[in-house]
Amino acid sequence: MGTSRHDRREFIAKGLCLAGTAGLLTPALGSIGRAQTAPRPIRRSERYDDSFITERKPFRWPGNNTMAVWFAPNVEVWQYDSAFGIGITPNPTNYVPDVFNYAWREYGMRVGLWRIADVFDEAGVRATVALNSQVCEVYPKAMEEMKKRNWEFMGHGTTNSNTLAGLNPDVERDTIKGVLKTIEQAAGKRPRGWLGAGLIETYNTLDILAEEGINFCGDWNNDDQPYPMKVKSGKMFAIPYCNEINDIPLYIRKGYTGEQYFRSVVDQFDALYADSRKQPRVMGVPLHPMISGQPLRIKYLQRAIAYMKEHQGVWFATGSEIIDAYQAAV
Repeated sequence: MGTSRHDRREFIAKGLCLAGTAGLLTPALGSIGRAQTAPRPIRRSERYDDSFITERKPFRWPGNNTMAVWFAPNVEVWQYDSAFGIGITPNPTNYVPDVFNYAWREYGMRVGLWRIADVFDEAGVRATVALNSQVCEVYPKAMEEMKKRNWEFMGHGTTNSNTLAGLNPDVERDTIKGVLKTIEQAAGKRPRGWLGAGLIETYNTLDILAEEGINFCGDWNNDDQPYPMKVKSGKMFAIPYCNEINDIPLYIRKGYTGEQYFRSVVDQFDALYADSRKQPRVMGVPLHPMISGQPLRIKYLQRAIAYMKEHQGVWFATGSEIIDAYQAAV
């Protein structure tokens, strides 16, 4: 009986050993198989040349400044019968009307935008508005108030209930043309900049935008300076929009407090300001009136702007001013 138990234990031990060896060999054999298959070549965007910021020739912004800051409030409108859009409470079944989230977004136009406008007025800075074109039709009085402040307007789709995703070139071209025409008629000037709704593009978006006279876009957040983009006709430049300090991910997705938001904006500014001693930098500040325009948050935007204005060598500009200065300097 003792011998039988010993033999059984020895058999089990050998089995486990073999199983372990097989487990070690399986990944190795898999690696050999994969090594014999050439990986698919990396597809690049082919919209820009590779350029390391350390290799570029330094330049200065107007006024011998090294740092440019621009503010981009997103002024948007949504369809009441659509569940699509940023929200503060889940709507997993896409039930409509989504009153909770729709009303929250509407707060931005009724109250939040004007709270932000007061902060900008007090600080003496101009906004570069990412504008849904249907705002011009739904809120004509808001357009007049923004025009009084000499804010700049850039295209931001028709409504944030829709994006350019999946549009064929003809439909996309007609959509972009309509957006720019509507804004031009309401603002008295054709937009020069673009920020995609949801920062979404197709493979054709940049070419269509350039054809229509747009020459800067905030969708491509891969640099601290503007840079030229490759388009079939016209000119196009990327401008840093700085999604890392966008109030949507900080406040809504990460649940930051006002103090944490303020610290993030200041940390972003401090690092870019220090970097600008070697190479000029751009800092965009993306804002949404229903978020940063809330009573509990507005003072943190106000404090952040005041902090930045305490520093020498900082140029507060609009998107088109930055692009014009960049083209003149490089």
